[in-house]
Amino acid sequence: MKAAQITKYGGKDVLQTVDDAPKPTAGAGQVLVEVHAAAVNPFDWKVREGYMKEMVALALPATLGGDFAGTVAELDEGVTDLAVGDAVYGQANALSGQGSYAEFTPVKAEAVAPTPKSVDLTTAAALPLAGVSAYQALVEHLGLKSGQKILIHGGAGGIGSFAIQLAKHLGAHVATTASAEDTEYVKGLGADEVIDYKTQKFEDALKDYDAVYDTVGGETYTRSFQVLKRGGTIVSMTEKPNQELMQKHGVTAIAQATRVNPERLHKLAELVDQGAIKVNVDKTFPLEQASEALEYIREGHHKGKVVLKIKD
Repeated sequence: MKAAQITKYGGKDVLQTVDDAPKPTAGAGQVLVEVHAAAVNPFDWKVREGYMKEMVALALPATLGGDFAGTVAELDEGVTDLAVGDAVYGQANALSGQGSYAEFTPVKAEAVAPTPKSVDLTTAAALPLAGVSAYQALVEHLGLKSGQKILIHGGAGGIGSFAIQLAKHLGAHVATTASAEDTEYVKGLGADEVIDYKTQKFEDALKDYDAVYDTVGGETYTRSFQVLKRGGTIVSMTEKPNQELMQKHGVTAIAQATRVNPERLHKLAELVDQGAIKVNVDKTFPLEQASEALEYIREGHHKGKVVLKIKD
C-alpha cells in the first residue's frame, strides 16, 4: 500500500512516500478506512520533527496523519453502527505510526462518524480536528451566546476559519487577528472586526469581551487577558491556565485538549449540512507530495485547510 512515512525524525526530506507499506487490519473496536483524502495539520510536522517523541516514541517507519475521510473497508465485529462501504470521516491516531497519510488507516470506532451529506470526501477530510476544536471551545467550554463578544486569534487558519463562522452562527460579535493580506478572507467568513497583528495591538483596540479563543499561545495568550471583562473566559489550544492573570483580571482560563468523537462529529456534520459552516480547502496535494504539503502548512501562508488527495 502507498503511504507517506518517516524513518527518522527531522525536516522536509525525512517524509517519503513508499509503495510497499504493510496494509493494516481493523483491530478490536476499530474500523479500517480506505482513505480518499487526509487533511494536513500543524501537529503532523511537529510529529515529523520529533516534538512529540517524549510523549510517544514512534515505531519507525511511521505513517503520519490524523484527519481523514474515506469509506469503511472492514470493521471489528463489535462495531455495529457502521457498515462496509459507508462514507466516514474522523481522526486516526497520529502517534500510532499507522496514520491517515496512506491508502488505508485503522481507526478507533469512537473517533469516526458518517460524513456530512452535502460535501465530498476531500472537503470532509478538512473538518475533524479543526472543526471539532472550534465546536468544543465555543459551544462546550465557552457556551457562546447571541450578543456576546469574542476575540478569535489566527482567524485565517484552519481552526480560526471554522471558529469565526460558528461564532457568527451563534449570534456573537466577532473580532479576529489576521495579517493584512488575509483581512478580506476573514471578513468573508463573518468577522466584524479584524486586527492586523503585525501592526496593531489587539489589547489596545478591544475591551470588555466575553470570550477569547487562543490558537497561538505565548505572548498572544498573556496579552489576551486584557481584552476580557471580569467574569469572561479564555480558552487556549496551547497554554495552561495562568492563575496569576486569572486572579488579576477576574476571569476563567481553560486549556483545551481536543477530542474527536462521534457525538462532536455528528454535530459538526449537522452544522455543515445546514450551511452554518463552509469549508475552505486552500490547496490540495497528491500523497506523493505530502512533504511539500507539510512545508506549505509550516510556512503558515494557507487560508483554511490543506488536504492530501489519496484516491479519486
